[in-house]
Amino acid sequence: MLPPALRYPAGTAIGAVAICLALAFFGNADEIAVLAVVVLIVAVWTTVRLVGARSGGETPRAIQVRRIRQQHRLVSRSWLEVRDGGRAYWLPVYFDPALVALTATPASGTSRSVDWNGHRFFAAGRSRSTEPVGRLIDNPSRIAPDAVVRGVAANRVGRRLLLDAQSAVGAPLVGFMWVFVAGGGIGAFAGATAVGAAAAIWWSAIGGSDPS
Repeated sequence: MLPPALRYPAGTAIGAVAICLALAFFGNADEIAVLAVVVLIVAVWTTVRLVGARSGGETPRAIQVRRIRQQHRLVSRSWLEVRDGGRAYWLPVYFDPALVALTATPASGTSRSVDWNGHRFFAAGRSRSTEPVGRLIDNPSRIAPDAVVRGVAANRVGRRLLLDAQSAVGAPLVGFMWVFVAGGGIGAFAGATAVGAAAAIWWSAIGGSDPS
């Protein structure tokens, strides 16, 4: 069973695949081929990301961490600034309600995950040695009284989908391009738009979007 922090990105992948499979019943040969490619990309990349997030192989060590929320264009992600001895690096992580209450504190971890007070934060990508671009918002130095409540509220599926749906604003353009290149009417446009929107939401979620 997947840890709670990984269920939402996995769920968006399942949703994107389900939409593609449903549309395949109404498509012609060319459309089915494109849908098969989309399904393959979503399935393979989701597997790579989620298996990589859970992979071990390293011995956890004592580190110092603090959470930073990044806002850059339509991107909102959580990063952990990790101090490992004299070295500092930034690790993107999948959203967990516990992140809202994370203050600068000792923890244990590896290059793929961080354990803090019984919570394991999973990497949503590769670590980097420089600060992420965009606007960076640090967590307060003291835990807010409503931190737990805010974390749980932010983790609701509806709120997360609403956030990730921002990245789907270009989906109608995908529909127009498909009709322009391959032909078809309103049905082809609607189908291509739906696939583009589902893929955009999945891409945002699998990259570690932060709804807080």
